[in-house]
Amino acid sequence: MYGEQAQFGNIVQLGVFAGLMLLVAALTWWKVRSAKHDGSEQDVFLAGKGLSWFFVAGSITLTNLSTDQLVGMNGNQMLLLAWWEIAGFVGLMALAFVFVPLYYRYNCTTVTELLERRYDGRSIRTLISGIFLAGNILIYLPAALYSGGLFLQSLFGDGVPLVGWAIALAVIGAAYTIFGGLRAVAVMDTFSGVGILGLALVIVFLALAAVDFDIVSGVPAERLSMVGAADSPIPFHTLFTGMAFIQIFYWSTNQNITQKAMAAPTVKEAQRGVFAAAAIRILIVPPIVVIPGVVAYKLFGDVGDAAYGRLVAEVLPTWLSGAFAAMVAAAVITTFSAVLNSTVALYSVDFHEQFIGKVANHWKLGAVMSVAATVLAIALIPLYQNAESIINLLQQLNGLSSMPILSAFIVGLLFRNVAARAAIAGVVWGIALYGAYTFADGFAAAVGLHYIDFMVITLFTSVAAALAFNRFALGRRAEWIGFALFRGGDEAPA
Repeated sequence: MYGEQAQFGNIVQLGVFAGLMLLVAALTWWKVRSAKHDGSEQDVFLAGKGLSWFFVAGSITLTNLSTDQLVGMNGNQMLLLAWWEIAGFVGLMALAFVFVPLYYRYNCTTVTELLERRYDGRSIRTLISGIFLAGNILIYLPAALYSGGLFLQSLFGDGVPLVGWAIALAVIGAAYTIFGGLRAVAVMDTFSGVGILGLALVIVFLALAAVDFDIVSGVPAERLSMVGAADSPIPFHTLFTGMAFIQIFYWSTNQNITQKAMAAPTVKEAQRGVFAAAAIRILIVPPIVVIPGVVAYKLFGDVGDAAYGRLVAEVLPTWLSGAFAAMVAAAVITTFSAVLNSTVALYSVDFHEQFIGKVANHWKLGAVMSVAATVLAIALIPLYQNAESIINLLQQLNGLSSMPILSAFIVGLLFRNVAARAAIAGVVWGIALYGAYTFADGFAAAVGLHYIDFMVITLFTSVAAALAFNRFALGRRAEWIGFALFRGGDEAPA
């Protein structure tokens, strides 16, 4: 009898899962069905500049909020990880007030176009675009598939291997990108976001109820503290060193995020969407990415990245577990689709048109590149299965490119008369320095700094390296323009 009930429960769970996935797809099709397409950059990669603030906010939120956060942050099983989300407010404000006006003034499709306008050559644009492409293919795409597959396997059991779930998510995500472009991705993000945020809050409540709203007893103090010790994932002092710069890079200069803000018809509409995303970031996201993990520690012990899936299976009724699985799968799919769309945009606009030829129809080229990137992402999933913590691994890998890329933006926006070759020198220096810190035996121990602190050193020495190369190798003296560009002045290249 028990076996028959369990089997029936699994059927109900899978039925609800499949039904909601189809419902989200149907709603997305209904919303975008009347859109006219011409195969242009703006059509495929910027949704025809037709996203309202509501869909800008939804797309930004769900591109970021996937199983990387739900699985990875809860996998640390401590409240401290909420700082990643709280600090995101800083990056979103920089996007709204500083970068959105610049991207619209320069009519950008990719963030790298802004760099080309600020330097005296295209080489820096090509380099940064190449780094973004490598990061998307080697980090963001496979990590999203791995964490999504891990969650679904934790929820539904080992009947389907992790890679099997990941392949299913990848195929669906690629289909959205190929057939719908950014418009379909943004709409699906938003519809899924309403469901996943609501259900995630329900899980927080049910998790707390499962331990009688007591997460203090039986849980070590360091897992409850918001003041990180020196050996914690986020030492408290790092909130005032590298954390702000990490957030500015991610939310303001990262193609995967900023592309959504560029897709609104006006600067004001884009800013409204960013403000709404910031409100969600502060009010809703922090509790859903840490409280379930701490409750899971109390219930199951230190189970790492499996914590969130096990907790959901424990506290939710069968039919609601299927609903939440559908929403999480949709979040993975939209994150994957959004990153895939930005990957295709970077290749098409920054590489294909520059080195191969004008693209007559971006839908056709995008389809080919989407398939290629998806196959590569699936092939890389096994690398992430050996990671102790997916979220900590992602943050460390991001350091290889994030601060060097941000240095190119800082130099280009705050100085004039800096050569593109000098900016490249700064980026290369930063990647080499942070690479030595991350991978060279004994280097990090000799330095004695947390990786977030070392990101600050990487950023400022990269800026210094660019200015030094410009002055001493190229014989050009950089001119400080300060914040004139942000006030609407200094349209000349750097």
